[in-house]
Amino acid sequence: MTERSIQTFKGVGDRVASRLSQLGLTTESDLLFHLPLRYEDRTQITPLNAVCPGKWVQVEGVVVHQSIRFGRTRMLVATLADDTGQILLRYFRFYPSQQRQLQEGARIRCFGEVRLTNAGLEMAHPQTQSIQALNTPLPRHLSAVYPTTQGVSQALITRLVNETLDRLLSGDLHLPEFLPPQSENDWSLKEALLCIHRPRGQENIAQLLDGHHPAVARLAREELLAHHLTVARQNQARSEQSAAVLGGDHVSAQEGIARFIQGLGFEPTSAQQRVISEIAKDLGQIQPMRRLVQGDVGSGKTVVAGVALVIAAYSGVQAAMIAPTELLAEQHHRTLCAWFEPMGIEVIWLSGKVTGKARERALSRIANGASIVVGTHAVFQESVVFQDLALAIIDEQHRFGVHQRLALADKGKHSGRWPHQLVMTATPIPRTLAMTTYAGLDVSVIDVLPPGRKPVTTVAMSQQRRDEVINRLSEVLGQGRQAYWVCPLIEESDVLEAEAAETRAKELAKALPLFRVALIHGRMKASEKQAVMADFVSGQIDLLVATTVIEVGVDVPNASLMMIENAERLGLSQLHQLRGRVGRGKDQAACVLLYKPPLGEMAKARLEVMRETTDGFLIAEKDLELRGPGEVLGTRQTGLMRFRIADLARDADLLETLPKLASGLSEEATQGLIDRWVGHAEAYVEV
Repeated sequence: MTERSIQTFKGVGDRVASRLSQLGLTTESDLLFHLPLRYEDRTQITPLNAVCPGKWVQVEGVVVHQSIRFGRTRMLVATLADDTGQILLRYFRFYPSQQRQLQEGARIRCFGEVRLTNAGLEMAHPQTQSIQALNTPLPRHLSAVYPTTQGVSQALITRLVNETLDRLLSGDLHLPEFLPPQSENDWSLKEALLCIHRPRGQENIAQLLDGHHPAVARLAREELLAHHLTVARQNQARSEQSAAVLGGDHVSAQEGIARFIQGLGFEPTSAQQRVISEIAKDLGQIQPMRRLVQGDVGSGKTVVAGVALVIAAYSGVQAAMIAPTELLAEQHHRTLCAWFEPMGIEVIWLSGKVTGKARERALSRIANGASIVVGTHAVFQESVVFQDLALAIIDEQHRFGVHQRLALADKGKHSGRWPHQLVMTATPIPRTLAMTTYAGLDVSVIDVLPPGRKPVTTVAMSQQRRDEVINRLSEVLGQGRQAYWVCPLIEESDVLEAEAAETRAKELAKALPLFRVALIHGRMKASEKQAVMADFVSGQIDLLVATTVIEVGVDVPNASLMMIENAERLGLSQLHQLRGRVGRGKDQAACVLLYKPPLGEMAKARLEVMRETTDGFLIAEKDLELRGPGEVLGTRQTGLMRFRIADLARDADLLETLPKLASGLSEEATQGLIDRWVGHAEAYVEV
């Protein structure tokens, strides 16, 4: 029998179904792949004379007393007794049904945490079950506790999962075994699901919870394979697409590249030259380029993008370069204008703040074939029409949603041709993440910094030493250099973040009266942010107090010191991005990570990594290990595929086996796996 929608279950109407869908639960297989958070042992009864404070136990007995007590609030209190002793049950919030269940003489079974109070041993709000007979059988397996959401009770999810599992075991629900056994000891899908949802006491529960159990690995392998198959299918579709052939052996394009590099005034690094060669080769092919350029902060990705833009311009087609913020996009615009205007290449600027007649002129020039367009999300809008867009470059691409990237590609799709795509990121991407999330792209790495760059010295200091930090800051500013003071998001509120930054800016302005202190945060108008950054770049501001809005920002070579407050709350990749704002000149730069003690183990590990290395790829690997892929890339809102079971840091060894597994699958099995694990999301596994 085929699997059912979750709305076919008793008690699941439209409202509950909507809430369950927030957990990714819409079908029976979704329920089976909804892994427990933890397990409770209800396979045995603990005698009341053996219970200990701090332990979660299951007890059984008869209610010998019940009363309602009045204090600050009404509470229901009952005394439970067995042949060995007694324990108090306390309910601060209760319903008439609980009163009836706990009437004197009732036999009940309770599960909860035992506490020692002035009244003796007690349980507060234990989970309670009425027992009709003395020897009511106990479960033979541990009880799973599942992730829930507001408006969805644990009892409901447990019931839905158990009903689905019963149907699977009885044969009423059929889940095909698409993945053949890898060895004699390999688990079947049914065995794995039964072990995960109803483990026996002898199972290694720690392994089940941390994902290292063979049953979890069985599901993770299948999910990773489904993702691999999806990307392979899309790669096949892309290989059948065609694009405009740009550059190649065309003499004018080669002359344009030579002229561009000569005008830079410096020689590109060996890494830049290697990546430029890879891009030029891609652009000369009839298949559309899909290349990801990774380069640490300050590695010179813009120069590489500049060569690609020159090739497009000299090939007589249009190119667009998009950045996620006005600050970064405007920096690109200034840089590209300085490079290209002497070469006679037109560069059009388009952002949300370009309005009225200026916008009309920009749209007209784009429609009439202006060579290069630089902008923000505004370029994705329907009103922007290109004459012949053949190259799309997206900077810090993980900050754009999938729909936006597809919209830009669509603007260059005409006459059966697709635009070449170059995506860039200063967020170093761990190998395991690149093999999955970016499996549809060729990857280039700029792994050499420009000559003269010195690694940023990083120290971690308690916020209790803030006065020392301010004294050091005063010395640096007194030497004519500039600095950042970053106040990251402490709570999920832009308002609170802005207020915290405003308070800190006032305090620092008072503590440093000889220097010019300014503030920038996400709630300011774009024009205000632009004005502040322009003043900082020109040296009219000595100290810039900022929120993480400057994470992807402009170059200020004279800024050589950064303080990051509450550094323990940030992930490694974000700390590394922020630190990259300094050290872009020839002076030795420093970054001070201010933390609030005491530090947790994970926070301590993060700060230690930041102190020990400036290697972005090593930092990214550690961040993946500590926080997971969604946080490393900031992809929670970008539509990239999320894994339900697999963990890229934990399951890296499984990735190597995927090509071999995929080669042995039938088309039916391939489609079945994609439907089971990817489903409607397949259309958006696109970068």
